[in-house]
Amino acid sequence: MNWFVYIILASNNSLYTGISTNVERRWKEHSGEKKGGARFFNGKKPMALMYVEEGHTRSTAGKREAAIKKMTRPQKEALLKEMQNRASNYAETLPVGFNN
Repeated sequence: MNWFVYIILASNNSLYTGISTNVERRWKEHSGEKKGGARFFNGKKPMALMYVEEGHTRSTAGKREAAIKKMTRPQKEALLKEMQNRASNYAETLPVGFNN
């Protein structure tokens, strides 16, 4: 199964990093459209999908998520600008507000 690592910009300007096999479904869960969103979004709203990295196994996605969560904010911002970022690929298929 193909796993994704993603970063979402929250309404308080913080960056949330997560993993999923279905980024659109996970967005809907985080935004409250479906049950199952992360506690991180209690009192916050997801504003934009900032980063998507695809092609992981469950194991490698979890390891990559952990590595990103250890990064400083400036390191994460540099990552958002890298070529491997696939967030723009979702612009036409996801809900309004999903993409930056």
